[in-house]
Formats: sequence, structure tokens, C-alpha cells
Amino acid sequence: MLTKKTLIQNVILLAAASMIGCSGPGPKQETNSLTVVDGYPTQSLWVREFIDYYIPEVDKRLAATGNHQIKWNQAWGGQIVKTRNVLPGIQKGLGDIGVVTTVFHQDKVPIQAIAYVTPFVTTDPELVARTVDQIAEKFPEMREAWEKYDQVYLTNMVVLDSYQLFSKEPIIGLSDLEGLKINGAGTNLRYLHGLGSAGVAGSLVTYFQNINTGVVDAAMLWPEAAISFKMHEVAPYMLQADMGTVNSKAITVNKRAWNKLPAEVQQVLSETAIDYRDHVAKLAVSEGIESLKMYQDNGGKLFVMSTEERDQWAKNMPNIAKEWADGLEEKELPGHEILKFYMDTMRAKGQKISRHWDRE
Repeated sequence: MLTKKTLIQNVILLAAASMIGCSGPGPKQETNSLTVVDGYPTQSLWVREFIDYYIPEVDKRLAATGNHQIKWNQAWGGQIVKTRNVLPGIQKGLGDIGVVTTVFHQDKVPIQAIAYVTPFVTTDPELVARTVDQIAEKFPEMREAWEKYDQVYLTNMVVLDSYQLFSKEPIIGLSDLEGLKINGAGTNLRYLHGLGSAGVAGSLVTYFQNINTGVVDAAMLWPEAAISFKMHEVAPYMLQADMGTVNSKAITVNKRAWNKLPAEVQQVLSETAIDYRDHVAKLAVSEGIESLKMYQDNGGKLFVMSTEERDQWAKNMPNIAKEWADGLEEKELPGHEILKFYMDTMRAKGQKISRHWDRE
């Protein structure tokens, strides 16, 4: 028979063994490697916030369960792909996840151009970003376009409050635009039709040099980018025309890399992308206000276009939205339905619309 002392000793031994078992190593945390790419440098708002917000937020959410972690390989500023080659780079697997500048690829992902083809409609980045993702949910053709290039679409991004015009010499009104050479990216070059200006294709990383060397007289960009790229040094005049905000970026993942990820990691990447979208849109507004002040503090001069001239600018243009929608219809895509959905949303939100592109 066990004595009382022996029973107590056994209980102690069992408790100790239980504690040892509990303190032993748990399930091993799985590490997933992802290479993130963009051709733009780290001073670009969206790249900076991918580093400072998206990556840490994904890491934090994965750490909450402790099942998975990501080893990030960051390749910015053209280390792996140039600005215009992020989409094909991710398609080829040169990067696993990245920020695609969609304005360069409107032949491949044409629905992404919705805000570009409807200028002078809104300067609300959050509204545009949310509406474009609503389009992605309502019209599966938008995601399917990315799938053709072996990519999974997570979200779009609006990184600017509104396109403005920055120039070497003062531009006060529409008549001053005649005869000028103006840098732009893709579709926004169409904004110049009917004004007597010549559009010259470029990107943020080329605008400074192009104006400085006289290749162009002005460039269409936004105040935050103007400060980040020191445009005040070569283009000390800004015409506030409020051409509008656009969804110029998309976060996508290489499909093969995506399919290898655990469901939990996929969910965190997707959910955090939406929060990152909203975070950047808010910054586009606040930093736009601050950047405009900094531009002026650095000697920049501001001219505000009248509402009448802004409306006239919109009316002078060809109806690029209708042309865009017609082009989608030719490809058996619901272009006019998408355009109406977008414009109906803008009208419902009380935006100051200079031209109702879908009603002509």
C-alpha cells in the first residue's frame, strides 16, 4: 500500500512532468518567403507606406496566431523591375507581390482605367478607391483580366489627391496651354486634346529631368509627388485645375506564389491590402494639403483655375469615357454598365462633376 508520503511524491512528479510537457516546443512556425517589387523609389508615397505600414501590419496579424511568418525580400527602385515592367515582372515570377502602375497597362487591364477616362469628376481618393474595388466585386471581368497574366488582384490604390499642372513658366488659364509640350502618363495625355498642347509620355522619375532640360514645358502630377521629386526646383508654377484623382496602382500577387501560400496567409495579405488602400488614400489627402504648403514655402507660385474654365476644359475634350466604354464592348466587356455604375456612385456622393461622361 502506498503511504501518504509516497502519494504526495507521485502527485508532485506528475505535476512536474505535465509542466515540462507544456513548456516544450509547440508546433513549428512556418516561414513563407515573398519578394515584393516596384520600379519606383522609396520616397514614393505608396512604396514608403508599403514598407512602413503594409509589411509591419501583415507581420503583426500573422504573429497574433503564431502559425506563419513571412520573410520579405524588398526590391524597390528598379532593383528587379523598372516602373513600366512590374506587371510582366510579376507574371514571370521576378517578384511574388508588387505595386503595378496600371496606367502603363491599360491595354492589358483596361477596366482599371475607369477614373482616368472620367476626369473633372472627383478629387476624393477614398471614394475612388472604394468604388473601384466595388467594381471588382460587381464585375468579375476586372479580376479575370489579371488572371490572364498569372496574377491575383488584391486591391487598387489611389495615391494622389488630384492631378494639377506644374510648369517652368506661369500658366493661368486655358489659353496659356497652346503650343506647350506637357508630360503625362498614359490616358491623361488625352486631357490635352483640343487645347493646342502636345502630350509627351513620361513618368514621375523622368519629369524633373525633362523640364530641366527643356524637353517639355510642364507636367501633370500632384503636389505630394511634386515635393517628393523636388519639382519646385524646375517647375515653380502650379495651375490648380483639379483634373481629378485616379486609381493608378494595383496590388497583385503572382498566381503560382499565391497558390503555395497557406489560407491564413492569403487572408491576411488580402485583408491588410484593403486597409493599406484606405490608409494610403487618407494620406493622399493630408499629404496633398501639406505638400501644397511646402511647395509654396519653397518658392512655388499657385494659380487657381476658375470653375468656368475647368468646366470648359472638360467640355473641350473628346468623350474619352465613351470611347473607352465602346472599346470594352467590342471586347465583349460591359463597358457602358461599368461607366454608369461609376458615374452613378459619384453623383450619389455629391461630387462636383464638370461633365457627365455617361450621359452623352
